[in-house]
Amino acid sequence: MRKKILIAITVILTAGIIIWFLLPRYMQGALLYLKPGILDYNIFENRTVNNGSVIQWPVDEKYNAIKISSQALNEIEKYKTVAYLVIKDGKLLHEEYWDGWTDTTISNSFSMAKSIISLLIGCLADEGKLSLDDTVHKYIPELQDQPDHPILIRHLLSMSSGLDWDESYSNLTSVTTEAYYGDDITHLVTSLKPDEEPGKIHRYKSCDTQLLGIIVARVSGMSISDYASRKIWQPLGAGSPALWSLDSNNGTEKAYCCFNSTARDFARIGQMVLDSGMFNGQQVVSKDYILRATSSATTLTDEDGKPCEYYGYQFWLTDYKGYQVVYARGILGQYIFVIPSLNTVIVRLGHQRSDIYKNHIPTDALVYLEEGIRLAGSQ
Repeated sequence: MRKKILIAITVILTAGIIIWFLLPRYMQGALLYLKPGILDYNIFENRTVNNGSVIQWPVDEKYNAIKISSQALNEIEKYKTVAYLVIKDGKLLHEEYWDGWTDTTISNSFSMAKSIISLLIGCLADEGKLSLDDTVHKYIPELQDQPDHPILIRHLLSMSSGLDWDESYSNLTSVTTEAYYGDDITHLVTSLKPDEEPGKIHRYKSCDTQLLGIIVARVSGMSISDYASRKIWQPLGAGSPALWSLDSNNGTEKAYCCFNSTARDFARIGQMVLDSGMFNGQQVVSKDYILRATSSATTLTDEDGKPCEYYGYQFWLTDYKGYQVVYARGILGQYIFVIPSLNTVIVRLGHQRSDIYKNHIPTDALVYLEEGIRLAGSQ
């Protein structure tokens, strides 16, 4: 009996090993790591986004003088926040860190990277190297298109490409899982086929951003990271180099998800957007492009058939208690909030976010907004 059990265990283990090695690499990665995390740059190859001369954040005279309220703190800690930062009038007003984090610890941005890609497209447009009304086929001829309804760059920016894509991280076999753990993301996204007319319906799809990333690299003649370094990271006076995770050794940046940096440096992006593309007296991205990127794509309908009032060009938009807010967000609760009427930027990084949405925004985000507004208003 014991011998039969040992034989059965051996057969099962052998079969398991065979199945494991037959699985595609991306499925192996998904099973090995189970779910994405904010330190995933440690499991991927990365390309450095070099910084230049550091521009230090001015510190407000009331820096950390006012504490986070106990009610907000409970919610902030509930979702395993690692960094919370408030910039008011261009000065560092409040910052706190948890779980061993510091102002120099980097985190995956996840989909906040989409907003960075939008800004890089803006830089190319500002240089006259492309138009937002150019067809995507002009730069990515291998992508299948509908001749009568070509996909334009602005369709990718507004997530209305009409391409067939399953935005699901929880499905082992989904194309999103393959994009995250796979080793040839360019082939993956350029092999997609359209399933509806572009420029009509906003559907959130990471493939649209990845295609924009391909355009950035091909038009600039540089890697996405090198172009980001030259056009954004150095002009913003970033405090440290960033890392952009790749699909393979010396491969392609995962443009839609995987820019890794600190809370203080993410705040620089927010400050630049707040100041209409300016930072430290330099026009980094044109005012015109920032305005277009942060305006709602109301010519589109969303999946519910309603006007798309909550999304622009890879930036999210919301009205919170009368405050118009522009923000970037990532799947685990990474946020850069820009509140123009308060001249305020809020950054939150962490391990989790709420699964409940209110007017297209995760409800945990409302906690960070509420507390940041309170802190900024206590000046």
